[in-house]
Order: sequence, then C-alpha cells, then structure tokens
Amino acid sequence: MIDIPDELIARHQRLGGAAGRAFVVGLRGRAERFLEEWGLRLDGRSMYGRCALVLPVLRADGSRAVLKLQDVDEETVGEPVALRAWAGDGAVRLLESDAVTGTLLLERLDSGRPLAGLPDSREATLTVARLLTLLTAKEAPAPLRHLGDLAPRLLDRASATLPTVPDTAVRHLLQDCAAALREATDTPGDRLLHWDLHFDNVLAATRAPWLAIDPKPLAGDPGFELLPALWNRFEPDEIRWRFDAMTDVLGLDRGRARAWTLGRVLQNSVWQLEEGRAPLPEHLEIARRLRAPSD
Repeated sequence: MIDIPDELIARHQRLGGAAGRAFVVGLRGRAERFLEEWGLRLDGRSMYGRCALVLPVLRADGSRAVLKLQDVDEETVGEPVALRAWAGDGAVRLLESDAVTGTLLLERLDSGRPLAGLPDSREATLTVARLLTLLTAKEAPAPLRHLGDLAPRLLDRASATLPTVPDTAVRHLLQDCAAALREATDTPGDRLLHWDLHFDNVLAATRAPWLAIDPKPLAGDPGFELLPALWNRFEPDEIRWRFDAMTDVLGLDRGRARAWTLGRVLQNSVWQLEEGRAPLPEHLEIARRLRAPSD
C-alpha cells in the first residue's frame, strides 16, 4: 500500500495550483509505474520532503534504495545531472532516473540521522564545509542553470522591489547587499553547486560518515553556497565564526564569499517581498554581521 502523507497533499494543493493538484492525483499511479518498471518492492513507510514523496524500496537484487517522486521544475530538472557528475563523491548515489517525470531511484541513506541532529553546531558547520569542498570541486555540466544568468535578473528584480520597503534601515541594508552582488557578478564561477546544503540535507551513511541529498544545482561561485549553514540552528554570535570557518575549509577569497552571501540574502529577501512578506530577520542579521569586513 502506497501511503501519501496528508501534509504533502495539502502543500501541493495549497501552493502548486492546478499543477500541484494534478501531481497529487497522479502520484500513486506514478509510484506504481516505477515500482514495476524498475523491479522494486516497498520496504517501509513513506517519507516526504517539501515537495517530494520518498518510498523506501528493495531492488531485485535485494539492495536497499529509495524511490523519489517529484515534479520537474527549474530546480529539480538538474538534480540527476548533478548526481551523475558527483558519482557518489560527497553525495547520494543516483541509481536510475526518468527525465520526463523527474523520478529518481537513489541509494538509501540513514534518514533517521540527519546532520541537524548533531549536538555540536560548529561540527555540523564544518561537516557541510567539507562536503562542499568535494561537491564544488567538479566543474558544472553544461545543461545546468548558471549563476551568471541568475544574478543580473535578481538585481533587476531587486531594483523594482527594494524602493517599496518601508523600513529605511532594512531598505539600505538590502541595497548594500545588491551593491555587493553587483561587484561580484563579473566572475560568476563555473563550479557545480548544490545550492541548498542545509543540515537536514545531509544524512549519515554506511560508505561515508555523511552525504548530501536533494541538490537544486547550478553553476557558479562556491561562495554562493554558504548561507544555509549560517542560517541553520541560527545563532547570531556564531555567524562570523561559521563564515570564517567555511571560507577557510573551502579556501575561498573572503571578500568574494561575503559578496555572494549578501547576494543570497538579497535573493531570499526579494522572494519574501514579492510574496508580500517581510524579509526574514535572521537573514537580515546575517547581512548586518557580514556587511562590515573584519579582516
């Protein structure tokens, strides 16, 4: 019996409009199709993330895996491309994929042991940084979206949105973020980026202590990768330590990494503003603490 969690159904129906409702309606049939096509048997309770249904399965040879069912969009379309490029080095292994539906068969990691459960947030931050050294060592394959294209579009959206921010201090802070991003866009980079490597997107494994899951890949500068680990288990007084530690582990130029991180704060804030919400206070605090160089 394929169980589709009510929370996942509600999220797609609430946020996905007609496409989200269609995805939910066809989800059970899609799961049954790939269980049959790929010779899989269910092996546990359904799991889910923000958008995907994940089914623990056994392959024909008895090996354990998970079947990931999700919609195809500009973020998920690159997931199998990135996973093939990494080939298990720092990330979950891709076993099968279907380009039309975005369905993936992945090696099974320990979903009960996310990096978020590690008591020491500093060690969790260093773990993310070490994984990023592996992931960003790869040059991004050609089909992926590129930071060099995203950044100018973001700056255009920001120029239209920021004048509407009523709080003068917040408006000036985000304008500073835009100025920093503008200076970094001359060399956007060509590394393969995960884009969403927060603590819950790292799971314990048997063949490696920790592996990354659920990339939303793009090509660009590794400095654009740092914000999730600054925001996770948010501690204002730890922002600078985490930023310095990650740039040290990754061997990044600190000024450029600061500019890309401020650009990432701008990106998230513009999303919030475009949806009629205020920028997240944690993101604004990260920008405040990084805005003035300390080195």
